[in-house]
Order: sequence, then C-alpha cells, then structure tokens
Amino acid sequence: MLSEFDLIQEYFQRPHHATRAILGIGDDCALLTPAPGMQTAISSDMLVEGRHFFAGEDALRLGHKSLAVNLSDLAAMGARPVGFTLALALPSAERDWLAGFSQGLFALADAHNIELIGGDTTRGPLTICITVFGELAPGRALRRSNALPGDDLWISGTLGDARLALAAYRGELATPLTDAEHALAAVRMHTPIPRVALGVALAESGMAHAAIDISDGLVGDLAHILKRSGVGATLDVDALPPGQVLATQNAALRRAYCAAGGDDYELCFTAPASARAAILAIAGSTATPVTRVGSIDAQAGLRLVDAQGAALDLGLTGFDHFKS
Repeated sequence: MLSEFDLIQEYFQRPHHATRAILGIGDDCALLTPAPGMQTAISSDMLVEGRHFFAGEDALRLGHKSLAVNLSDLAAMGARPVGFTLALALPSAERDWLAGFSQGLFALADAHNIELIGGDTTRGPLTICITVFGELAPGRALRRSNALPGDDLWISGTLGDARLALAAYRGELATPLTDAEHALAAVRMHTPIPRVALGVALAESGMAHAAIDISDGLVGDLAHILKRSGVGATLDVDALPPGQVLATQNAALRRAYCAAGGDDYELCFTAPASARAAILAIAGSTATPVTRVGSIDAQAGLRLVDAQGAALDLGLTGFDHFKS
C-alpha cells in the first residue's frame, strides 16, 4: 500500500523548473519570490465528492477541473498564474485514480506554466482543495467594486451547456438529449476552460473596470459586482450566448440556463462604452469570444429584459452552497 510520502513522490513531485518558487515540494513551506514591483493574488477553491462532482467521476477530468476553477478566479482578477498547492483527502490511495488525476491536473498546469509547490494529503472523504498564486501590477486588479454607471456588460465564451448536461444527468429534461448532445454539453461541465489570457489582457490594458468568474450562475455572480460597486444593471437575457447544445433547446430553457445555470467559469466584466473596439481587439488577440449583454446603471437592482427591452420576470437566482 502506498504511504503518504510515496504517494506524493510518485504522482505529484516533478522536476523543479519555475522561476518564482525557489523552494517547492519537500520542505515545511514553499518559498515564492515575487517579481519586482508586482502584487500577489491568492485564491482557494474546494471540491467535495457528492457536492461539486458525482461519486465515481473520471479522475483525469477531475484533475483538470480542480485546477481550472482556481485559475478562473485568477483570470477574473487579471492575475497571471505563478504556482499552486494541493490539499487532497482520499478514501484510499488507488494507483489508477492517482495516475489519472495527476495527469489531468498537470496537463492544465503545464498549459499555463504553473507549478505545484506544496500541499497535504490525508485519508478521508474525497475532497480536493487547491490554492493558486498569481501576480499582477499594483492598481490593475479587476475588482468587483469598480463597475461604473454607463459601463457595458460583457460575457466571455458561451453559457448554459454545463447546466444542461447536469439536467440531463439528473433526468430533469422534458425532452432528453441524444447521447452525442449530452457528451458535447458535458465537456463544458467536466473540463471548463479558464479565461486566463483574456483576464490578464483586460487587466494589463486597463480597459475593463470590474470582473467576476461565472461559477454560481450569471445573475447570482453579477449581483456581487452590483453590491460591491453600489450600482445596478440591465441585462438583455436574449443576448446571452448559449452553448452549442443549449442553442438547440427552447427559449425558456435557454434563458434560464444562460442566466442562472452555473458551472460556466466564463468571465463577466464591465468596461466603458468608449472601449468597445478595444475590448473586441483584446478578445481577438486572446482568441476568446466576447458578447456585450447589457449595461451598468446608477439605479440599484438587476433588471432582466428581452431582445426588445421588455421586462422579464424569470424568478432566477444563483447557486448557494448552503441553500441549494
């Protein structure tokens, strides 16, 4: 049977190459050297079996997602990834599971040139907690509190396919998806793409004011920006870009899952109307599609409208870990 230190050595310790971590796995603490004149951004996310993912989830996909959701937080602040730690509770040390998980984890880590620098392992219910470290120039962070009246409201990528896949798994759909449709939608649920390049470019350009990653549903996450910034917003629900599979579904389902589906890990951000051309140029340079979906208002509250500007009463809320 694998010991704790055998497990770390065999599946998680790799040759040390990063320039920021002068000391990584193998000591009581890792040592990071910030780049001159830069600030450090830090975020943690926890994934719990049966709460954030199904029991028996594919280990490779889970390795990817566990890091992706954390990188998405860095993207929302406009921070460039530097390193991460992993705290892992396992019911048992199964070699096949560990091989798949570490493969998915490190494939995404390598794609973003980010190094595992420490963490912890223990026996217990399957729980994954990652802490990511990033860096950005002072005053460039895309904070939730900086949205201004008159700003445009933008969304990266597409929305809703992850929620559609979840509904299919749960048997909630009146008309079931085909196997091919479900598999395609499930890619967005299991292997989200963190929009790091877009977030970094928006922060470095100074074009965006505020941002958040959409993990708990757009209306719920946008509400955090509105509250922290002391503003309101008008959201054109019919302008929200549906995922490839959701686009084939009825209008009511498209509206609900785009506006409040959750698990999208796209960026919602605000920018002045004068920056529209610059925002589209940044989207092009980072190969990330963006869509303008509304505006920030001085009047408090979130107003949902259709394509003609008529008010919608959809009764939508974001995901809450202690209420859902």
